[in-house]
Amino acid sequence: MCVAVVAAASGLYSGAEAYEAYGHAWQAPSKDAVRGPCPMLNSLANHGYLPRNGKDITLNITIDALGTALNIDEELSEFLYDEAITTNPDYPNATVFSLANLVTHDILEHDASLSRVDYYFGNPQPFNQAIFDQTRSHWTADIINVTMAANARYARVQTSNKTNPTFGLSELGSEFGYGESAAYIGLLGDKTSGTVAKKIVEYLFDPSPSVAEPRTYVLFVENERLPTEVGWHRVAQTFTFADLNDLMDRIMALTPGVGINATENATVARRGRMHNARRAFH
Repeated sequence: MCVAVVAAASGLYSGAEAYEAYGHAWQAPSKDAVRGPCPMLNSLANHGYLPRNGKDITLNITIDALGTALNIDEELSEFLYDEAITTNPDYPNATVFSLANLVTHDILEHDASLSRVDYYFGNPQPFNQAIFDQTRSHWTADIINVTMAANARYARVQTSNKTNPTFGLSELGSEFGYGESAAYIGLLGDKTSGTVAKKIVEYLFDPSPSVAEPRTYVLFVENERLPTEVGWHRVAQTFTFADLNDLMDRIMALTPGVGINATENATVARRGRMHNARRAFH
C-alpha cells in the first residue's frame, strides 16, 4: 500500500515535493546514526525509507524501502537483503543488518569502488573526491550510456590493481561492482536504453557546484540525499532481477578483456546464487 501511495503522490507533486509530502523529508543523520559505503542506501536512510539511524534493518523494512522509494520488486529486494545480512557478525543467526555492517571489507564492500578508497588505503565508508573524479572522467557526455559505465568501472579496477598491493576482487565483489554500475543506470535513468543523465548520477554521488547550486552541494556532501532537485523521480516501471541482469550483462560485454562467454557464465552463476539464496531463506 505504501508503494501505491508514493506512486500516486508522484502524479500530484513534482520532484522533491512528492518525497516531502508523505513523511520522507531529508534529515541529517543524528550523532548515533551509522552510514555505509553506498550513497543510495545512505540517502534512503536520510529520507526515512530505511531507519534514520541506519540500524536494525529487517527483511520487511528492506522490501518496503526499496519498493517505495525506488520501485525495486520484492524478489530483487529479498535477494539484496540476503546478501546484506551476511555482513552482520552474527550471521547466519542474524535477522537484521546495519549500514555500518556493509563497510566490512571483502564481503560486499570491495576494491575498485566508484567513489570510495580501497580498504588498504583507509576507511572505505566516506566519499572520496579523487576516486570519484576518475570515475566521472569517463562519463564523456551529458547522457551516460553503458559503454561509458563499462569504461569507468574498468578504469577503477585497473587503477586499484596497479596501486593497491593487496588488490583483490572476489566473484561476489566483482558482481556487486557491475551491479552498482547497472543500478545507477536502471534506477536513475532508463533501463531499456541503458542511459541516464550525468547530472543526476553526479548529484547522487557528489553534486559539485557545476551540477547544482552551492547550497545543494554543501547539503549533499555532508548529508546524502535523493537527487530530486536536479530532476530525478522514481522510475515508473518496476526494476526487477531480470533488469539488473540485463544491464550487468551489457556492461560486462563492453568491458575490455571480459567478452561474451565470460558474461554468459557470470549470468548463470548469478542466477544460481539467487536461487540458492531464496531456497535457503524460505
